[in-house]
Amino acid sequence: MRKATLAGFLILIPCLVRAQDKKSDWKALYALHSGEKIELMETGMKKHVGTFSTVTEEAIQIREGSNDIGIRKENVARVIVLDKSHRLRNSLVFGAVGAGAGAGIGAASTRCSNSNSFTGCWRDVAAGIGAVVGLLGGAGVGAAIPSHPTIYRAESAKSNTVH
Repeated sequence: MRKATLAGFLILIPCLVRAQDKKSDWKALYALHSGEKIELMETGMKKHVGTFSTVTEEAIQIREGSNDIGIRKENVARVIVLDKSHRLRNSLVFGAVGAGAGAGIGAASTRCSNSNSFTGCWRDVAAGIGAVVGLLGGAGVGAAIPSHPTIYRAESAKSNTVH
């Protein structure tokens, strides 16, 4: 059981590292290129999907359909780049890692007797079951990882207040 817990924590490390990445710098938007497809969420939860036009210190401008929309910096909650999705790739990679870890845990968790009979050792069966469980779990985790990078996220109102 200890090994399964350790494997679970090791699989979650990339998710935790990514979650701690700070994206509250407005200057990161200067790296966008005109014409890139983005999703912008306003602080009032209104969502805009369009192509990036320009950004200044005060506002960002996007083209949504045939309209040019300018949104002031204080009204922008989040900007996501809508490039190609990597969910399938993430599912395959995490599924393979999960299958390997599950097979290893399954094989390590069983004991074989010294006899040569098939009934004395269930290690292959345990490894197979562990591989299937690890594959399904890893593929699920891979599919759940956000596949579009967040370029900018406004700091929450709580962190801006002085106590």
